Amino acid sequence: MNLNPKELTDYANTFIKVLVDYSPKLISAFLILFAGLYIIRLINRFIRRLMVKRNLEPTLTKFLADILLWVLRVILFVSFISKLGIETSSFVAILGAMGLAVGLSLQGSLSNFAGGMLIILFKPFKVGNTIEAQGVIGTVCEIQIFVTKLITFNNQTIFIPNGSLSNGNIINYSLQNTRRADLTIAISYDTDIRKAKDIITSVLNNNPKILQTPAAQVSIKGLTDSGIQLAVRPWATNEDFWDVYSDTLENCKQAFDAAGICFQPFVKESSTKTSSAVDPQ
Repeated sequence: MNLNPKELTDYANTFIKVLVDYSPKLISAFLILFAGLYIIRLINRFIRRLMVKRNLEPTLTKFLADILLWVLRVILFVSFISKLGIETSSFVAILGAMGLAVGLSLQGSLSNFAGGMLIILFKPFKVGNTIEAQGVIGTVCEIQIFVTKLITFNNQTIFIPNGSLSNGNIINYSLQNTRRADLTIAISYDTDIRKAKDIITSVLNNNPKILQTPAAQVSIKGLTDSGIQLAVRPWATNEDFWDVYSDTLENCKQAFDAAGICFQPFVKESSTKTSSAVDPQ
């Protein structure tokens, strides 16, 4: 299509007129945008410092600050397009429809999100705690919004969805400063029970990592077809628990060998398989 010089001049004049008429809105909209972004940054920094000063959990601090940041950004964006003269009612309706569609398609993720909120707010555990949940044991490395990250004792990384984690049983081994080891030692019926108990008690008293209060217990746990089960229950701090656990088994074995007492294999109540002579419960 060929345009004559007069038509080009008319188009140019119209464009310049529209640009001049619209430029105040455009300039004010971008001023609002840049000023809003700067103010939002200042507010976000202030809120983070305030929550850190109040000693809130780092995960909760980051989550609340991020939520506030995105809420303020959405409000600023709506204000920006409104200043440009764009009708916001239809835009809000589109956002609502999109939110509904995304919510229906991400029901599992929303469940994990809600679970993460419950964990952060009610704090059944925190970073650094050793917990047992969903069939795994590990140290909490990070509590994210959708998953919780655990590091197991053999250095494996496990991610547990927060939805199932918040709805299941959680054993927190770190809430208390001390922990009891529940061990079972089996001896034959020919063994002098009193002598065996005295040997185990001596072993427990000679271990400096075993706490004197509460006192360790040595008692008969059960009588089976294969032998006598002795329950050995020493107490230790969380830091020394596994050392106490293994040292008690090793030292009892050595003391029994020196006294001529043989361990007796026994059958667990929950299994028909024969276990080792020293079987931690």
